[in-house]
Amino acid sequence: MTDSIVDIHVPLVPLPDALEGDDPFPWIASVDDYLAGLDGSRGEPVDDGDEWVNEAGEAEYLFTVGDATEPELLTIARAVAGVPGVPAGVYVTVREGDDDDLGEGRLVDLDV
Repeated sequence: MTDSIVDIHVPLVPLPDALEGDDPFPWIASVDDYLAGLDGSRGEPVDDGDEWVNEAGEAEYLFTVGDATEPELLTIARAVAGVPGVPAGVYVTVREGDDDDLGEGRLVDLDV
């Protein structure tokens, strides 16, 4: 097994029909629930999700998964992209162990 870590970048886009007082990002909790349900045999969350600003200045939410092979981690990322409510534009960066910082690394297309 490799020491790959995948950062799943999700555009931090509020629901267009969210009412005042509603959670504008309910998909974050849905993704957290999905990731919490992983049994660790083929990947699991490495860290809590966190807000992030990419190099273009766009707000994103990052979910970090590891403890599996890169193909297994990319499968998790594709599943995250398919969680209801998750905005379009999800992409991942792959880090090899601790060589790269959070959100950095090799960009991989999810083909979703």
